Amino acid sequence: MKKLSTRIAVLLVITLLASFLIGCKKKEDTSTGNQETITKDNDSKDGDAADADSSEKAEKKEYRMYTMFNAVPGTEVPDDNRMLVKLKELTGAWAKVSWLTSQTAEERIGVMIAGGDYPDFITGSTGTPALIEAGALIAIDEYWDKYPNIKNYLSEEEWNRVRDKDGHIYLIPQFGIIQGKDMATYHWDEAFWIQKDVLIWDNFPKIRTMDQYFDLITRYLEAHPTTEDGQETVGFSMSTDDWRYFGVENPPLFLSGYPNDGACIVDPETETAIDYNTIPEAKTYYQRINKAFNDGLVHPETFTMSYDQYISLLSTGRVLGTLDQMWNFNTAQEALVTQGKVGKTYVPLPITFDESIKDRWHSPSALDVSNGLSITKSCKDIEGALQFVEDLLSPEMMTLRYWGEEGVDYMVGDDGVFYKTPEQRANYDNQDWVTQNLVNAAYAYFPHYEGQLADGVNAQDPKNQPNEFYELLYPVEKELLDGYGYKTFLEFLSADEPNESWYPIWSYTNTWNSDTDYGAAKAKITELKHEWLPKAMMASEDQFDSIWEEYLETYRKEVDVDAYLDELTAEVKRRVAVARGE
Repeated sequence: MKKLSTRIAVLLVITLLASFLIGCKKKEDTSTGNQETITKDNDSKDGDAADADSSEKAEKKEYRMYTMFNAVPGTEVPDDNRMLVKLKELTGAWAKVSWLTSQTAEERIGVMIAGGDYPDFITGSTGTPALIEAGALIAIDEYWDKYPNIKNYLSEEEWNRVRDKDGHIYLIPQFGIIQGKDMATYHWDEAFWIQKDVLIWDNFPKIRTMDQYFDLITRYLEAHPTTEDGQETVGFSMSTDDWRYFGVENPPLFLSGYPNDGACIVDPETETAIDYNTIPEAKTYYQRINKAFNDGLVHPETFTMSYDQYISLLSTGRVLGTLDQMWNFNTAQEALVTQGKVGKTYVPLPITFDESIKDRWHSPSALDVSNGLSITKSCKDIEGALQFVEDLLSPEMMTLRYWGEEGVDYMVGDDGVFYKTPEQRANYDNQDWVTQNLVNAAYAYFPHYEGQLADGVNAQDPKNQPNEFYELLYPVEKELLDGYGYKTFLEFLSADEPNESWYPIWSYTNTWNSDTDYGAAKAKITELKHEWLPKAMMASEDQFDSIWEEYLETYRKEVDVDAYLDELTAEVKRRVAVARGE
């Protein structure tokens, strides 16, 4: 018994000693402030003694860590994301990115301004004007001579469009900057959308009008009242929550054959703004949705559900059609792909009021000067932050951000053309794998080019690589394109027409505040549309006309339409003059 006690005591001492050594080893990893310290231990074959000695020989490397907030929903990626770590090693820095949740951009930005506490980087979305007015952003143009990738990112004329009224530049746009040529194969903007399965079921029909669209949905619903997994099929829904009001606001413009100027129709002959909210075509659109609602085709909670509820609904695969910006509901598409419901994802349709009208749902990429990446006054290392952006814009980094690592994520042919092996394509289609291994989900709102990489050969986005596009498709997608004789999903819509020099005029209205008569008019228009249009679309068919007339009467009485249109017209003419070099 005594010998057993002695053995137990010895074992306890050994255990305690081992625990102590392990505890010491763990304490080697430290971090302070916004800098992360990485500790690498030397390999050893000498057991605990070597482990203890490694604490003295450890190689430490510090990486600058910057905080970033994007006032839009987005995808969180883990800190150990493979490509994020790779870029960290190459640049000596990384960004911890957070996204908007449960608040509007204006609400979240308002909280920041009230507290005076900001992240290092910020994309303010519709809250950007408030950030500028609050003096929360640094003037990038005061520093950029040291950073040629940033300074040369846009032309002088384009930077002048970004310049604030005080002459400084407070943001770097991230979207619509084409390098080389546009390589788009997908439509990412607004449209009437329909599930791929529905078009295949109907033997690849050409759908051009709202009546044809809702007739197709009606017939499919009759044939498929429930989904394959037993859920009730829904004909149609759309995004209507807060600023995600695209399907409610914009269709009268598109259906009339105009591009997405958003704030108004611009008459190309007179270069003047026209209010599309009250034109006869607007009534035609809302009355057609009203009929679809009363026919039971529209989900009954479409006009009351939150954005999250809308995305959740689309993610089930139950909803046959929607009217929205693709980027606004793409998380639902990703969820459907993950579930193996690729046939329930969507393609755009060229819907107009009349088949004689050429649709302009798709326009070439255009610079959005109303929003972009900014550095805030809370940043303690402005030059380091700018250097990080500078590095991310380099050709090497652009390739890593979108394609990944050569030999791991893609291959290079003898002709310099990038391609993927079947295994690499399978990885790229696996959303969980992408979240863990590729960085664009995290760094999508850092400045970047679209179109081509700097080599002038390869597409910036693998999805747009001509030799890869078709190979990356799922069988149901290949069946759909083959059935129509199309090579890309963009071919469902009419070919692009060149953007007018004022396009898009909505970018100008994003800089307004309600302190001006035109800003107040915009706010009132938004308020009345949110109040009256859902009411009109959900009314009984015999009540629609009276509600519409009451809406128009209220609109004319409470909105300073002249102030609104005069300001828009002035900006249209200013942009035209700039384009002409006047």
